[in-house]
Amino acid sequence: MSLLANVVDVFVDDRDAHGNPLGIIWASTSTRRHEQQIAADLGFSETIFIDALDGASVSARIFTPALELPFAGHPTVGLAAWLHRGGDPVTEINVPAGSVRVRVDGPRVFVNALPEWCPVFELTRLDSPADVDAVDPDAFAEGQHYLWAWADEGAGRVRARMFAPDFGIREDEATGAAAIRLTAELGRDLEIRQGAGSVLYTHPRYLGQQVEVGGRTSEARTRELI
Repeated sequence: MSLLANVVDVFVDDRDAHGNPLGIIWASTSTRRHEQQIAADLGFSETIFIDALDGASVSARIFTPALELPFAGHPTVGLAAWLHRGGDPVTEINVPAGSVRVRVDGPRVFVNALPEWCPVFELTRLDSPADVDAVDPDAFAEGQHYLWAWADEGAGRVRARMFAPDFGIREDEATGAAAIRLTAELGRDLEIRQGAGSVLYTHPRYLGQQVEVGGRTSEARTRELI
């Protein structure tokens, strides 16, 4: 039996380039209990499965190629953007970690989350963006690592890369959860350029107890799994 996945690139730049591919799949009897294998077959850093859509609220689950996550940034941002484009302007995404609020600001879509919902990343500050660019992904055999440097500290601009072999991800192009962790650590708005050129925007909320992460998402395309 074939399976059709919708695919969007999340955290693209202003020219709709780069971004982290996301698989979006409506859950069904043919996908349930097979989510992990489907996510591995798709090969994206994350795939999100829609369990139910009820008005402005949607329930979903998130899988990397290796495990299920209670929350992640790029899947929730991407799902919200995709649903809005399709005529379903959701304001809430329910994932195992809790209820994620959605905000749309022009071409950018944001989600609001508690930092503790996010995986724990080893946050490593390097001296310069060039040092971040020079890192070899194969230097990391385990764990979750977020390496970053100030591109312009005064303006809150950051250069970052993420490596998560424990998640089955050699290098992630754009990582909302890691951006949330870094924003909570620094306590300020950030504009993060990650990977080959993806762009994420973050804002601390409620005295830093929550963090909003968002950006632009591409138009959807489809991919068939046999």
